[in-house]
Amino acid sequence: MNEVKIGNVRLKNKLILAPMAGVSDLPFRLLCVRMGAGLVCTEMVSAKAVTYHNRNTQDLLKTDPQEQPVSLQLFGSEPETIAQAARMLKDLPFALVDLNMGCPVPKVVNNGEGSALMKQPQLAGEIIRAAVENAGKPVTVKIRKGFDDAHVNAVEIALIAQEAGAAAIAVHGRTRQQFYAGCADWDIIRQVKEAVQIPVIGNGDITDGPSAVRMLEETGCDAVMIGRAARGNPWLLSRILQYMQTGVDPGPPDTKTLREVMLEHAAMQIRLRGEMAGIREMRAHAAWYTAGYPGSARLRAEINRTETFSELEMLLTKAFP
Repeated sequence: MNEVKIGNVRLKNKLILAPMAGVSDLPFRLLCVRMGAGLVCTEMVSAKAVTYHNRNTQDLLKTDPQEQPVSLQLFGSEPETIAQAARMLKDLPFALVDLNMGCPVPKVVNNGEGSALMKQPQLAGEIIRAAVENAGKPVTVKIRKGFDDAHVNAVEIALIAQEAGAAAIAVHGRTRQQFYAGCADWDIIRQVKEAVQIPVIGNGDITDGPSAVRMLEETGCDAVMIGRAARGNPWLLSRILQYMQTGVDPGPPDTKTLREVMLEHAAMQIRLRGEMAGIREMRAHAAWYTAGYPGSARLRAEINRTETFSELEMLLTKAFP
């Protein structure tokens, strides 16, 4: 498997875990690294909140040596705020800084942040340059195909990012208007790859080994980013990796493995946040882990009432003996 290099950061393979709010926290990232991810990324962090020393943001900035290399994803709409946040975070042990220019959530977009920046190419370039000049480490950018079908400008933004000093660019093949509906347009990823010299990361509709290989072959991208398909499914990374190396998918885990990984995940959440907050944080993850299994709706309802690790362990042992 060809090596991927982003600036001075070498990745062990072409698999990158996407930054996902409410998903890619420290415990989940650690699981995904163990399953084979070549790079993981934090949930998105508000540059403004960093400059205000927001307490909740401090939790998002926690890392573990075992997850290296790890990327920090920042979002914001003001170059000076991005620059200040980048300087403040310079000494934290992140290998990369990623700029979010793809988030479609209304409260982010309505603030002029996330994918709204695709409507302002000049401002996007100023933000990227501000991060590059102040981060002290390689800066990457995550974008979408465009804001809507009438404004498909991923190639333009990618060229601006390259000119501003970005070390790599990730492209989600959907517009902001699509959110996560419909099919991702992989051809726009190919167009970006052909237009720039920096590494391009393809994102959108990668759900298994065959789709990851097709993405690499059809677009020529340098790495693939796995997002929603990994929720409650960290071993998807090891399955994709094995398929890329051998052409064989080992298949999903047995129920014993599912139970053990869920309990390990819960234990990590508790160590990080305490039992009450850790178990509550685990509820959303549990819904993803158990989706599709017989009786999963009833099990999720029961998990949503749990308050302790022992209660969760008892429920999962009964459901997945």
